[in-house]
Amino acid sequence: MTTAQHKIGSGFGAKSTADDVLKGIDLTGRLAVVTGGYSGIGLETTRALTKAGARVVVPARRPDTAREAVAGIDGVELDELDLGDLESVRGFADRFLASGRTVDLVIDSAGIMACPETRVGPGWEAQFATNHLGHFALVNRLWPAIAAGGARVVSVSSTGHHASGIRWDDVHWSHDYDKWEAYGQAKTANVLFAVHLDRLGADHGVRAFALHPGGILTPLQRHLATEEMVERGWIDEDGTMLHPELFKTPEQGAATQVWAATSPQLDGLGGVYLEDCDIAEPAPADGERVGVKEWAIDPEQAARLWKLSADLTGVDAFAG
Repeated sequence: MTTAQHKIGSGFGAKSTADDVLKGIDLTGRLAVVTGGYSGIGLETTRALTKAGARVVVPARRPDTAREAVAGIDGVELDELDLGDLESVRGFADRFLASGRTVDLVIDSAGIMACPETRVGPGWEAQFATNHLGHFALVNRLWPAIAAGGARVVSVSSTGHHASGIRWDDVHWSHDYDKWEAYGQAKTANVLFAVHLDRLGADHGVRAFALHPGGILTPLQRHLATEEMVERGWIDEDGTMLHPELFKTPEQGAATQVWAATSPQLDGLGGVYLEDCDIAEPAPADGERVGVKEWAIDPEQAARLWKLSADLTGVDAFAG
């Protein structure tokens, strides 16, 4: 049940918005869990899904900030969750499962990028731990509700995955930490997670996708100094965006993950990486940062990462 990593001609593109891809789709009665659903493209995802009729559960590391951000949006439910703390993940999942509800959509949108070397839990590198291991544990702990709902699970990666595959000999960067390569490894992990979850979940009616949302200036850049963003040509010294045509708005940035979670065009498909509201092509050999690198969709590496993640977190819904 392998889906080809090639475009399907969705009719949408880089400038499509979350509202565009939801046009004509009624999500009344559907329940979505959106991590990071109170900031950046996550907030736009929450707005679009609720506008289409869904109820959205937003687990937040900063509940007070989240409460302010989603004020005035009907159909949102907040709870507390710190993806860098496995006990917090367990607590959120236990509370949700106790409600007896099923999940129709999971969008793992929360993440951190290019942070200074930071350790969480038992000394884990923070980007790998938060962006990947926290979401891995969350989905596995929520599995009874996800399977019961035949949910789609969406793992938000980025072109950052081009920077690094999985460093199998040192996933937690015990030496020579590089913030961008560490981010790249975490984003590769997001794709590999979707590849293997789709393989395991398809027989339960659960399909998984990973994606690049596009370049968007959001609070994700909180760890980058202005000088670094100037050097990269994103903004000038006054903070003005230099090349608006190269960046998406948050509404456009939310589109691919909303499309992944809801589009009937993806019925029967899964385990692939998306960009610009379509299935992406394999990355070209010239090094251009488009499409998906082979190391991120390799099924053997996906299975290896799943086992490593289960060993590290002590959670595996499919064990035995």
